[in-house]
Amino acid sequence: MSIHVFSSRLIGLFLVGLLSACAPAPSDLIVYSARNEEHIQDIFERYTKESGQKIQLITDDAGPLIQRLAAEGKNSPADLLITVDAGVLWHAAQLGLLRPTESATLDANIPEHLRDPQKRWFGLTVRARTIVYSTERVKPEELDSYESLTDAKWKGRVCLRTSKSVYNQSLIAMLIAQHGEEKTEQIVRGWVANLATSPFANDTLLMQAIVAGQCDVGIVNTYYFGRLQRDEPNIPLQLFWADQRGEGTHVNISGAGVTTNAPRAAQAQKFLEWLSQPEAQAMFAAVDLEYPASPAASAVEQVVRWGEFKPNPLNVAHAGELQPAAVRLMDRAGYL
Repeated sequence: MSIHVFSSRLIGLFLVGLLSACAPAPSDLIVYSARNEEHIQDIFERYTKESGQKIQLITDDAGPLIQRLAAEGKNSPADLLITVDAGVLWHAAQLGLLRPTESATLDANIPEHLRDPQKRWFGLTVRARTIVYSTERVKPEELDSYESLTDAKWKGRVCLRTSKSVYNQSLIAMLIAQHGEEKTEQIVRGWVANLATSPFANDTLLMQAIVAGQCDVGIVNTYYFGRLQRDEPNIPLQLFWADQRGEGTHVNISGAGVTTNAPRAAQAQKFLEWLSQPEAQAMFAAVDLEYPASPAASAVEQVVRWGEFKPNPLNVAHAGELQPAAVRLMDRAGYL
């Protein structure tokens, strides 16, 4: 019996030592990220090289990360939350998971409409959600705004991603902020009436359907188009910047905020400020063919070739504030 007890203690001590060896040092910055590790690891390593600050990265989908932060409460080890979509960041802030960050650097580098009015989160990259069309069957002069896709000439020619996509929920929320619910519902009903087929699970399938001739136009995030174009340079698709004669093309962000219970809040703010600098901005945006949030940074050449456009200047926080109304509207309009 004594040998068994002694062995158990040895095993226990071994496991404790092993866990201690794997655990982050108290000085390590802990980042919860809904962005794929491949999209950010090089940038994190660059910061560590420049600053000496080590970073421990924990990745998952946004929903589980937010649930984890909420469950951990004051005991959370997380210092920074990085995720995509302003609506998701707004939700995390409303749950009390992100703290206000007063920073002259962030205020100077990140435009006002790309950050939380209460400074709990800041945009790091920008993606537009705009019209994509077949270059074989559509002329760009036939296109105009999001609303123009309700015209009778597009009957049976429109493809959409499912309404379950947070990107479409944010788009509709921003349209509500711009037009009000009544007009936005008319627009969405018009899209549904012009659908060529049932909504798709993602933007890539939507664009492949256009190439296959199932439909002629759709609405996608720019970086999804960029990925297809990178793999197939001659793909017969092109982006059209929606609503350039109106308020401008809808944009969304990936972004970050310092967590409410961050054990290393000062270090997290320094890292966030570094991410807002032009060089880091260009690196961050280039990885997934996005636009830098900072006007002082440049996009990669492939993105630049898509041409300049006027973005809608509405604060992207509306994507979160009006998302519940957007979901109800899409349900009423029969948008699945």
